[in-house]
Amino acid sequence: MYADSSSYRSGRFADWPLALKSILGFWLFYYATVVVRAFLGHDPGTVLLNRAYSLAFGITLTAVIYVVLSLLAGGATLKRRIVIGLIASLLAGASQSLLLIGADSFLDKPQDEFRFTSREGYTVVETGNEMRIERDGAEPLVLTWPRVTQLHQWDQFRIALDMAVTWSFFFAAWSAFYIAMLAQADALGARRRAAEAESAARAAQVRALRYQVNPHFLFNTLNSLSSLIMSDRSGEAEGMILKLSTFFRSSLSLDASADISLAEEIALQKLYLDIEKVRFPRRLKVEIDVPPELESARLPALILQPVVENAIKYGVSPTTDKVTLKISAREAGPGRLTIEVSNSGKPSPGLDDELHGTGLGLENVCQRLQARFGRAANCEFGPLAGGGYRVAMTLPLDRTDG
Repeated sequence: MYADSSSYRSGRFADWPLALKSILGFWLFYYATVVVRAFLGHDPGTVLLNRAYSLAFGITLTAVIYVVLSLLAGGATLKRRIVIGLIASLLAGASQSLLLIGADSFLDKPQDEFRFTSREGYTVVETGNEMRIERDGAEPLVLTWPRVTQLHQWDQFRIALDMAVTWSFFFAAWSAFYIAMLAQADALGARRRAAEAESAARAAQVRALRYQVNPHFLFNTLNSLSSLIMSDRSGEAEGMILKLSTFFRSSLSLDASADISLAEEIALQKLYLDIEKVRFPRRLKVEIDVPPELESARLPALILQPVVENAIKYGVSPTTDKVTLKISAREAGPGRLTIEVSNSGKPSPGLDDELHGTGLGLENVCQRLQARFGRAANCEFGPLAGGGYRVAMTLPLDRTDG
């Protein structure tokens, strides 16, 4: 197998440019409405300065919501995203309310003047945080509105709760917009992956056929047949021919765009390895470890073929030592399946250049998994500490038929 290690993963916060644009667009639109309202009065500067705090707090808290959604709801179901977004919006609304109440202690009040006459005939003039009541024949009565922090605790709580509800709707609106963008991206991604998977499956079928009929494989098989016949071992030669024909018939009849069961895939690899055992009767030992409950798991057809061929080519062919090739499968958490192919052989020194070559076989396998399952699949490969090589493929565990 190839000596270069690789892992295909998609990192979190990959969509941060889009999220940043949506956050800034959302809050700048809010501030634009503030600007329009501010210039309808006589003190727009104070209004805009005060609302700038709301803008800064809002952008910061919305960014926190984005981080929470990315960390806790990345790849989650729509229902989970909605629940997390709703909880985060409520907490952000409460935080915005508390921050603005704290800022109220040092913010200036707009000096717009509001004047009206009460039913009792008094003229009431309100400017900033002062109210002046003008009465005929008497000195005006001037009242100063207290700051929110100077009110009774219960009144502060009621004001804070009212503000929290209002601001929570702002954050919930952005969360709904962002979750809708994620849902649309998931739908488009699934559609794109389906098209890519079909294309990759057909390309993989061509590559698999090329592997199966490549001159190197046929040459070695025919050489082994010739040796058996020359050694008057016609029974073994006949058995090898039957295995070879069965292998070709089974693999060529597959529809590479459809999934097959893990049991069917293992059966194909056993046919191939039975042929290779005739070539390497003393050097090749095969171990299959697949629990019965995983045999019905679905996976792309012939996904293991290039991996097993690499194990033979680079793990068994260049050495005279006994090599154990192991294929195993296990559940890797809820709804996840991991398939491993490993060999214990050590490649000969002369193969170093080949091992660090293009890596098309494993690269094609990993790209095919990515096209089929997207971020839900993972492909890793690399040398083992004690010698040998290991390929691990993790994909969604699907036991449905068809």
